[in-house]
Amino acid sequence: MHTGGEPVRIVTRGFPAIEGSSILAKRRYALEHLDDLRRLLMHEPRGHADMYGALPVEPDHPEADLAVLFTHNEGYSTMCGHATIALGRWAVDSGIVPRTEPVTEVALQVPAGLLRLEVDVDGGETGRVSYRSVPAFVTALDTEVHVAGHGAVPVDVAFGGAFYAYVDAARFGLDIRTSPTQDLVDSAWAVTQAVKPVVPLDHPDDDDLAFLYGTILTDGADPWAPEPTANVCVFAERQVDRSPTGSGVTGRIAIQRAKGLIEMGTERLFESVTGSLFTGKAVTATRSGDRSAWIVEVGGESHYTGESMFTLEADDPLPSFLLG
Repeated sequence: MHTGGEPVRIVTRGFPAIEGSSILAKRRYALEHLDDLRRLLMHEPRGHADMYGALPVEPDHPEADLAVLFTHNEGYSTMCGHATIALGRWAVDSGIVPRTEPVTEVALQVPAGLLRLEVDVDGGETGRVSYRSVPAFVTALDTEVHVAGHGAVPVDVAFGGAFYAYVDAARFGLDIRTSPTQDLVDSAWAVTQAVKPVVPLDHPDDDDLAFLYGTILTDGADPWAPEPTANVCVFAERQVDRSPTGSGVTGRIAIQRAKGLIEMGTERLFESVTGSLFTGKAVTATRSGDRSAWIVEVGGESHYTGESMFTLEADDPLPSFLLG
């Protein structure tokens, strides 16, 4: 499937059992024991540097209809909005959750927590999906870090299911909509490398959630406006999200709330480098440990792209590789 142009390869059968009493334990098990299969499915020659995947697993949350691990070019994420939107359609279309009209509710467990999804159903056909996030919060606002080649740059850091650094692309003389993608990637990657050693991260639920996943460059249009605001997410090993990035939108809404730039319940449009759109709005104020936090509702559309079966022959000298 794809959501806004960003692929998601859902593994429906053939993957070994992923052991663990919790979803984070399953994530660690997959990393330690099954990572060759992640590389096989994500990397060339069966995938590519920007491939993304979803591994359905047995949920351990009592309210979950299904659970999933997210995979990419470097490892395993803790949250993914574009894949969540795709999985909502797939869960209903595949019969995991019985179809009801006009909306089917789906409870999806991800490593960051439990997500509540609503899948639009019209005439038996699934459509737009929205979901309510795990608690999103801010850990740094306008914190200056030294970015190689650019000097001191102010960054915000927020958690929307994963931790991201946020920077206005104009700080690097770039425009999200018109600048070459490679320039955006290089600048975002430089920010990620600058932030990691100097901005401490922690999460009250589990230390496995406390790592910087990437950097999101924005167009700087954080005060509310009816027009879409653009951003691009560069995560994992310089991977580029073609969608507006659901967990990134969640973090941006948390930053905008923390700065008093958007009201509760006010919906915004977020645009990606492909021109695809997500909606986002803060729907509930809450707490995450000792921090103010918000539940954010994100919505978008996904589409099917096809079905594949992958094989590895015993004498294949190149089961997987990643250039770059």
